[in-house]
Amino acid sequence: MEGKILIVDDEPEIAELAGLYLENEGYSIFQCGTAKQALRTVEQEEIDLALLDVMLPDMDGFFLCHQIREKYKFPIIMLTAKIEDTDKITGLTMGADDYITKPFNPLEMVARVKAQLRRYKSYNTAANSEDVIDIRGLHIEKSTHECTINEKPLVLTPLEFSILWLLCENAGHVVNSESLFQQVWGEKYFTSSNNTVTVHIRHLREKIKEVSSTEIIKTVWGVGYKIEK
Repeated sequence: MEGKILIVDDEPEIAELAGLYLENEGYSIFQCGTAKQALRTVEQEEIDLALLDVMLPDMDGFFLCHQIREKYKFPIIMLTAKIEDTDKITGLTMGADDYITKPFNPLEMVARVKAQLRRYKSYNTAANSEDVIDIRGLHIEKSTHECTINEKPLVLTPLEFSILWLLCENAGHVVNSESLFQQVWGEKYFTSSNNTVTVHIRHLREKIKEVSSTEIIKTVWGVGYKIEK
């Protein structure tokens, strides 16, 4: 699997370690020690995925994530030495798709990178009629990763798109949090996983609210989430 990976960390040994393992998998690596360098690289190169350290010398990593997400849709994985749930939630709210706590296992890091790239690139394949869903003014295309509400564009991260697509596929039916997490994240569900789902649903609703007054995603308390047909 080929691709361009941006690693942003002001600790050279960590960036070089991550870069070494990813290069062994065939990826092209771009290493930056500051947010300013990272933003310049993103503009110059067609980056497929970014690993962002939270603690950077010139900008908070969460804000850098937010800056990138305003223009680009590629997956973002946060690297953090902190383990508090508030930090994880902050990263996800800013548009991150995943997080890795430092010190990390390089093989786990590679696996998470591959999983995010598979998920992202699966939405950029040839289109067919089954890749398009129209529901109550919502138009979503799996092949192009495009979504509109009443013809107004809705810019989503890969995970947000995956959640919305899954709910649309099951329109009229409730999708419980456990099933949603396992299908979108592809990982085993734990009690704490519900917080991750809740944060992404909330952020998705906020984006929808910016372009439409219609409440598209409904919460079925104690069960899960639903989009009416």
